[in-house]
Amino acid sequence: MAEALSATVTGAAGPLRLALVVGSNREGRFAPVVADWFLDRARAREDFTVDVVDLAEVQLPTVLSGSPGAAVRAELAKVSPRLADADAFVVLTPEYNHSFPAALKNLVDWHFTEWQAKPVGFLSYGGVSGGLRAVEQLRQVFAEMHAVTVRDTVSFANAGRQFDTEGRHRDPAAPEAAVKTMLDQLAWWGAALREAKARRPYGG
Repeated sequence: MAEALSATVTGAAGPLRLALVVGSNREGRFAPVVADWFLDRARAREDFTVDVVDLAEVQLPTVLSGSPGAAVRAELAKVSPRLADADAFVVLTPEYNHSFPAALKNLVDWHFTEWQAKPVGFLSYGGVSGGLRAVEQLRQVFAEMHAVTVRDTVSFANAGRQFDTEGRHRDPAAPEAAVKTMLDQLAWWGAALREAKARRPYGG
């Protein structure tokens, strides 16, 4: 079934454009370890091409504006076209104080149509909860953006203990299965929504 889905997704329309949004810009962040682990698996698939939008490389102000100045437009130019081009998203988030980082919410709020009628999967990490409380809040945020969040997530509880110093997961069977399930769901929704929008533009 997965092979048939991959063949469909990589047909005439080509592979789905998947954007990995790295939602942490904190000093000393653990996000790059999780991101690299995920990218190794996502880039091995034929049904996706992957772009990385790293919030550590973007400086968007927290004051939103309908007519931003030149400096803000330059920062938006680093990310907005890439979000618009994406067919699907994976949002990588840590959990800070039972929620997700302010920089991630800021990125979401600076955009709207870029998220619409596209699927979103979640890759999270943290302490005992593995970032799942942040994910549950993000589901509500992306629903307001007219995005579709997929059911299955990939999460790492006590993440620092799960990876070795080379970034390899110490017990990879469960997360390998989880990431495949999530990417399969993103592939289905991404292809279905791309085809639907080609027939009738989303008017939400």
